[in-house]
Amino acid sequence: MTPEEISQRLELLRVEHRDLDAAIIALGASTIPDQLQLARLKKKKLRLRDEIAWCEDQLVPDIIA
Repeated sequence: MTPEEISQRLELLRVEHRDLDAAIIALGASTIPDQLQLARLKKKKLRLRDEIAWCEDQLVPDIIA
């Protein structure tokens, strides 16, 4: 992947992460939240966070200490 492709993917992941955060908040605020759906959304959000971290690591050059 080129740095441009990684940057585009990173932006898409961040948008999806924000959307999931909003969905989790909305679902949790309902009178009887679906715990299984909440767990699935939170798991997906964690996977997105890991992928975001990987993309960010690819864009930052390694510093030799």
